[in-house]
Amino acid sequence: MENLLKYIRLLTPFSDKSWEILQPALSERNYRKNELMLQKDEVCNTLFYIDNGFCKSYYEIDGDIKNTGFFFENEIVTNISSFGSGQKSEFNIIACEDLHVVIFDKTKLFEAARNAPEIETLGRHCIRQFASRQEEFSNLFKLYTAKQRLEYIESKHPEMLQRISLTQLASFLGVARETLSRIRKRRITR
Repeated sequence: MENLLKYIRLLTPFSDKSWEILQPALSERNYRKNELMLQKDEVCNTLFYIDNGFCKSYYEIDGDIKNTGFFFENEIVTNISSFGSGQKSEFNIIACEDLHVVIFDKTKLFEAARNAPEIETLGRHCIRQFASRQEEFSNLFKLYTAKQRLEYIESKHPEMLQRISLTQLASFLGVARETLSRIRKRRITR
């Protein structure tokens, strides 16, 4: 939980008293590689803080996996729409390697936020940061070619290239694996 507290204090001023009030909303959990954290058609009632490992969000359409996000240490992952509205999730979140997370329980988090304004502020910061990241990647697909998307990932998110398989990265970038291999090969031979 030490990493979480450091993360929180990087986002917003956060007192020891608020940390104490937040404790009942937090629990730790380990997920095995390929274990679902959130399944399609479930309501998302948690925010996951990734302490160690990484996970991804994805849609499964006619048996085809469409990766939509990868989340690493010191990041929050959730289904922001389901978390906010109580509607069922349209996608899955799965551990890509053994994963240790701190879980924020929605009901207990909201109760703690009523007792400490710093916790409410923290919640807004977490959601804003998550939404900003989603928008960053959404814009990537609206504005750039596949080659430019790869270059962007290389420069801004190199951890993705080091930890994500080529097949998963191709799905995330919206291209066939062969196309991604061709793009990379052309760039290397130049």
